[in-house]
Amino acid sequence: MVDGARKLRVLLSEGSSTSGREALTILGLAGHHVEVCDPSRWCLARYSRFVRKFHHCPGLRTDPAGFLRFVERLLARERFDVLLPTHEQGFAFARVSRRLAGRVGLALPDFADYRRVHSKAGFSRLLDQLGLPQPPTRIVTSADALREAVRLPSVVKTSVGTASRGIWFVRDESDLNLALYDLESNGGFDGEVLVQDLVTGTTEKAQSVFCRGRLLGFHTYRQVAAGVGGGEAIKESVSRPALRGYLEAIGAHLGWHGALSVDVIMPLDSATPLLIDCNPRLVEPMNAYRAGVDLVDLLLRVSLGETPGALPEGREGVRTHLAMQALLGSGSRDGTRRDIIRECWRIRSGTGVYTGSSEELTPVGLDWISALPLATTAALLLVSPQLASSLARGGFGAHLLDLESIRKIESDGFARDASAPDPGESRDDVGYNGSSSLP
Repeated sequence: MVDGARKLRVLLSEGSSTSGREALTILGLAGHHVEVCDPSRWCLARYSRFVRKFHHCPGLRTDPAGFLRFVERLLARERFDVLLPTHEQGFAFARVSRRLAGRVGLALPDFADYRRVHSKAGFSRLLDQLGLPQPPTRIVTSADALREAVRLPSVVKTSVGTASRGIWFVRDESDLNLALYDLESNGGFDGEVLVQDLVTGTTEKAQSVFCRGRLLGFHTYRQVAAGVGGGEAIKESVSRPALRGYLEAIGAHLGWHGALSVDVIMPLDSATPLLIDCNPRLVEPMNAYRAGVDLVDLLLRVSLGETPGALPEGREGVRTHLAMQALLGSGSRDGTRRDIIRECWRIRSGTGVYTGSSEELTPVGLDWISALPLATTAALLLVSPQLASSLARGGFGAHLLDLESIRKIESDGFARDASAPDPGESRDDVGYNGSSSLP
């Protein structure tokens, strides 16, 4: 662990994601001074006693150069030990990592490697290159090619997309037509599209932290129950030595530095994990923390330039849940008010699938302010369970990337644009820099 006597000043790159919110809890419990940037004034992380100051910033998706400029000015004005990219902001930071290196501790790989695994098509090609298992996959760029590539049932995915966006489960012709309509309507064929055979099995996630190609920390959990959009509502830690070997191979090949997570399908008829997606960051690290693997602390140490020893494997069978995801999932599956009330009771009493499970997203006993978004979600769903899908879409905000913002970051002039004087200087000082200290 980071020296207990040394409390770090940490800047979180966003506060809207579940991953960022869980990292905040772990940092706060360790006593670190944490500040948060986010384009939403009412992001999830604002409802926490662990946030010392909130900084309202431009959106990564809508103004990536403005977002980076804001962060760099904040780093120049205030001292931070570590900049922690908890979501897709790492894409922008990796683009100018050399410029940031002298200002703050930051653990990121080379931009080319980050971009490679951030792209679903790039990650699939990497798996083929390394001979690592994935579902049968075809990569297409047109509607006609997609029709030819689909073998029912299939999963269709845009190469860019996170939080379950840009994914269609195609089980029949009507599903295929809907996927084609959505792709053509929203410019999905402006980039590459993946078509993968749909494999029946359990969804799992593996998380890791690397130091220049060497694996230092590893954790895997399986999905016990799904929430809205297919995300995990209840999860349980498991041991997957084969999967650890896959990640070691990926990290060593890329010389990876920082956090890396993968999504996995464990087929019902095979013991071989199939890799289906990659996130160049930590994804919801609280289950690992509860199992005895503090990946956030390890990432802090790597960010500070340390070369810590590898962590031992965590405990199996540790169950955690996200109550908000569970309630939204119940509502999205045509749940009734009675279903919502029943789910609230099971969560509150720790019965049924919640037996022995602990809350990881809104830990009210540790952080009482987190009760506000949880209670609001429950109240709205009791008014109308059909609100679940629209409430979940609130998390797909300006802190995420899309194809256009990725192209801006990849452009030759991005670094220059991000460092240029802002013609709307007063906007930066008044409109965006609405920093506020929180209790």
